[in-house]
Amino acid sequence: MKKQLLVAAISAAFVAATATSAQAGALDDGNLSISGFGTLGVAQSNTNDVKFARYNQADGVGDSARLGLDTNLGLQATYKFNDWLSGTAQVLTRNATQGTFTTDLTWAFLKARINDEVSVRVGRVVVPTFLISDYQNVGYANNMMRPPIELYSQAPIENSDGADINFQRAFGDLNFTAQAFVGVSRGKLYVSSGTGSTATYRAPAAGISLAGEYGPFLLRVAHARADMKINDIQPINALTTTLNSVGLTQLASDITFTTGKKVAFTSIGGTMDWNNIVAQAEYAQRRAKEPVYLPDTNSWYTMVGYRFGKVLPYYMHASAKGEGSSVTKPAALSRIPALNAAVTNLLTAAEQTSDTVGVRWDFAKQVALKVQVDRVKPGAKSGLLINVPAAGYNKNVTVVAAGVDFVF
Repeated sequence: MKKQLLVAAISAAFVAATATSAQAGALDDGNLSISGFGTLGVAQSNTNDVKFARYNQADGVGDSARLGLDTNLGLQATYKFNDWLSGTAQVLTRNATQGTFTTDLTWAFLKARINDEVSVRVGRVVVPTFLISDYQNVGYANNMMRPPIELYSQAPIENSDGADINFQRAFGDLNFTAQAFVGVSRGKLYVSSGTGSTATYRAPAAGISLAGEYGPFLLRVAHARADMKINDIQPINALTTTLNSVGLTQLASDITFTTGKKVAFTSIGGTMDWNNIVAQAEYAQRRAKEPVYLPDTNSWYTMVGYRFGKVLPYYMHASAKGEGSSVTKPAALSRIPALNAAVTNLLTAAEQTSDTVGVRWDFAKQVALKVQVDRVKPGAKSGLLINVPAAGYNKNVTVVAAGVDFVF
């Protein structure tokens, strides 16, 4: 029923957007402006042995067509109180950790404009971890159907309740932007191990993002740190109970998030739109700053395309690799082979590469059609696929998707 309601809402919004293209854009009534975005997409893969999903989705796609992978609907309202103070709220309906469509409050802040260069926001803001953090859920704003899971699955925090400060200044033809934030992130994480479960987290976080735009080129670097605390990761709790029962209490303490563990994420990325050549690339590192089961990783992707009028064909390659663990296994663990294997598997990063070809067609004002094919190649721990058989999965998976993105 929820899926049917979402499809109906998106279909209605799509019809409204195309029927009133002459008046497209934010609906503005005095000091209140309302806008929105959405994607109506369908996808399927060539197997039902495993599922392909976006990060933090409990229900992926198999060998039958599904709407849940890319379909979403977002609504945003901004009210301008005066020349220096405004408030913004955004809600987003999508398929996430519950395996069904749910609606979340993704933005909710007051913005104070200090001067032409500096502004401060207080409330819930998106954490500027990635190149496209601010608009990663807005399909129309992205050339590809979805952010590459190889990189965008490496940092679980999406928004933070706190404050940020933004600085913008033009130095000749160079537009420079800096953003720093501090706050507390709270949310749910889908744990794909075993039969799948959901855990809740709390993470005080802080970070900074620097960006420079020069003509058709943009470069952005970001660094964020969080003190992650998670009490209810069922597979980890079961393992630590066993470790404590055999006297490996320090190892049990090392691998868990129950006491809060510091994790850092650093990324650098850029975009280019020059003479019909479109390119986008990003590289990121995740590093645990205290012993914890979460492996260190390196991830990256590169996308290139060429625009023929309103049609943009593109190709992308993405990769996620493990870079070791922050946990040192005690020698005594080797005397318990089954437990040693379980811990070793836990500390191993999921590895995966993928090759993607697609095309985007902006066939109407503020509406785009996309068709995309992903060839996913799982490596260690069956890659980033979900609902994996106990014996693991190492076959390539092909995912075919099509969708209509719109803004209004």
